[in-house]
Amino acid sequence: MSTITVSKPNVGVFTNPVHDLWIAKSQPSLETVKTGEGLEEGEVTVAIKSTGICGSDIHFWHTGRIGPMVVTGTHILGHESAGVVLATHPSVTTLKPGDRVAIEPNIICGACNPCLTGRYNGCGSVRFLSTPPVDGLLRRYVIHPAVWCHKIGSMSYEDGALLEPLSVALAAVERSGIKLGDPVLVCGAGPIGLITLLCCDAAGAEPIVITDIDEGRLKFAKELVPRARTYKVERGLNEEHTAGDIIKIAGGVRPSIALECTGVESSIASAIWSVKFGGKVFVIGVGKSEMNMPFMRLSTQEIDLQFQYRYCNTWPRAIRLVESGVVDLKRLVTHRFDIEDAVRAFETAADPKTGAIKVQIQG
Repeated sequence: MSTITVSKPNVGVFTNPVHDLWIAKSQPSLETVKTGEGLEEGEVTVAIKSTGICGSDIHFWHTGRIGPMVVTGTHILGHESAGVVLATHPSVTTLKPGDRVAIEPNIICGACNPCLTGRYNGCGSVRFLSTPPVDGLLRRYVIHPAVWCHKIGSMSYEDGALLEPLSVALAAVERSGIKLGDPVLVCGAGPIGLITLLCCDAAGAEPIVITDIDEGRLKFAKELVPRARTYKVERGLNEEHTAGDIIKIAGGVRPSIALECTGVESSIASAIWSVKFGGKVFVIGVGKSEMNMPFMRLSTQEIDLQFQYRYCNTWPRAIRLVESGVVDLKRLVTHRFDIEDAVRAFETAADPKTGAIKVQIQG
């Protein structure tokens, strides 16, 4: 068992059921990290170098839950991370100390039907880091199975941390069936919406319309993908009216596929009113436990309504796309903070007035 020398104590970014947010000592301890002890078969120790703040992290901090996933005790946030391997268990042959890796933040059972059929995101026993009660990756050091630590070579740690939200977008593009020349609507210009926009651009969708309620984010989207067409959603506007405006911006073409990245009821309804007969609304975003939908619009227009839960088998493809430059994520990171300043990082990410797109915390 070989290790790399480290000196800083382990700390993590915590929240709790009363919505506090703070930095404190975390596990594994510095002594454990230094000695490389405590690793079980197949595990490695990773020094986290960059972690992105996800919308779900903000939800768990502010509201204490996402659907059935509830913060019931002291909880560490974060699941978009990349770092360097510090130590390996003797059983690990695929990684060595010094390897740069991006962490796929799940640990599956490997024995249930979803796992055995290659759709491990549906594992009923999955331990997804940062989803309560499983602690997340916003720490200096973590122990994780080597099989879920993907080599990133010379890729920057920032890009490595962005492979997680890129995986969300890649899963959506694949499962929604977007083809070259398909007219596509992307609802929401947050980080997931913007990365989905980049993927649709790379996939050759045309035209691409992206919507948001924030003019600044739409401007960012246009700079990111100049051929994209933007539409600012006006609060309170009838969903059918919004759909009509979207179709006009698309040159009179109804989208074949809408990729809904907000999880907001009115946005999903607008997408349903927008797409063509036989089209598809593919919902990536998370929202309320129950919603009202224009059922008869779906029925009479034979519109498929499809949903996504995380991702599977996307990371090798994501790495190839970033390494080759087919998908360039660099402009998405707008703010960077040291882990000691994580509270300010979260405040920045949660405040629309800051103009933040993706905030990353560096270990």
